[in-house]
Amino acid sequence: MQSGKVKFFNESKGFGFIKDNDSDKEYFVHVTGLIDKVRENDEVTFDVTEGRKGLNAVNVKLA
Repeated sequence: MQSGKVKFFNESKGFGFIKDNDSDKEYFVHVTGLIDKVRENDEVTFDVTEGRKGLNAVNVKLA
């Protein structure tokens, strides 16, 4: 499991991006990949899985 910070999340559109704390990579996150409700600047833990357009954050929950 990886840790990071929610860089951007649009609740009305249901997606955003998470910045990984270790690598500074950014991962797309969709509302279907959330366990907890998140907002910008929340510290989270997540898993990464291959999506249609690259790597996606899934199983996202507040740290």
